[in-house]
Order: sequence, then C-alpha cells, then structure tokens
Amino acid sequence: MIPIFFSNKNYINRGISGQTSSQMLVRFRPDVIALKPKLVVILAGINDIAQNNGPIALEDIFGNIISMVELAKQNKIRVILSSVLPAYDFAWRKGLEPAEKVIKLNSMIKNYCEENQIVYVDYFSAMVDQRNGLDEKYTQDGVHPTLVGYKTMEPLLEKAIRKALK
Repeated sequence: MIPIFFSNKNYINRGISGQTSSQMLVRFRPDVIALKPKLVVILAGINDIAQNNGPIALEDIFGNIISMVELAKQNKIRVILSSVLPAYDFAWRKGLEPAEKVIKLNSMIKNYCEENQIVYVDYFSAMVDQRNGLDEKYTQDGVHPTLVGYKTMEPLLEKAIRKALK
C-alpha cells in the first residue's frame, strides 16, 4: 500500500503484498486480534484468484474470509468486508481470466454482508472499466492501485468506517 494512504489516521495496516486469504487467516490472530482493534477491514481474494499459492476454489477463498469474520466477531471486533478490486489479467500470470471470478467472489461477499448485517465497501463499482478490469486511471499494472486509485478508495472506506462504528 502507498505509505501516505491514511497516514494521518489512527489505523494500522497489516496488509502484505501478494498474500492470499489462507496466509491472511494464519496471521489473523497475531496481526489483528492481538492488537484489540475496534474494527477490521478485510480486503482479500485477488491474490488467490491469481493463484499465488496455486489453484483454489472461490468457495475456499470465501470460506477463508468468513473464518476471519467469525474470529473478529468472537473477539468483539467490528468488520468491514471489501469488494475485490477489478482485474482483467495478471502481468505475472497471464491467461487466468480473473474478471468473472472477481465478480462472482464479490457477489458472494456482498450477499454474506447483507445476510449478516456486515458493512460492505464496494471499490469494484467505482473502479471498474468496460472490460471488468481495473480502470487504467487507477493503476499502472492493471491490478494494484496507484495513489489516484487509493484516493478513490479512501472516501468509500471512510464512509464504511463511520457506518460500522455507529
């Protein structure tokens, strides 16, 4: 993540570039629960879809996300789930056709949020292009946001945080 993103806030960034939802789940206790935050924002799935740790079913990615939500709730930590950012292709792993997988995973996450009264932040709709990829004005590589991308995400997340903390 770009270092100046949310630099003036009392937030702790525990994201690690390239990690999958399985890796995030393993780190969830020391990196989230142990810190006793009021709220956790979970953005997971694109590195799974990119098969950074090998093939994984969307249902298993979703299951890892749900496990993080359940751990947070058990520890009285409020949760915001984020849509996965759009991606048309991956420069480091061409041909996986991620766009439709992202849409399907986002649908699963959004439905879960609606069914369980969890705040959902929709970055996808704000940043998608006509190919269901990340609009080039928000990225240099088609996957990772630039500062302009993060500045687009910031007000969406700030609104979600206010809602979740009510």
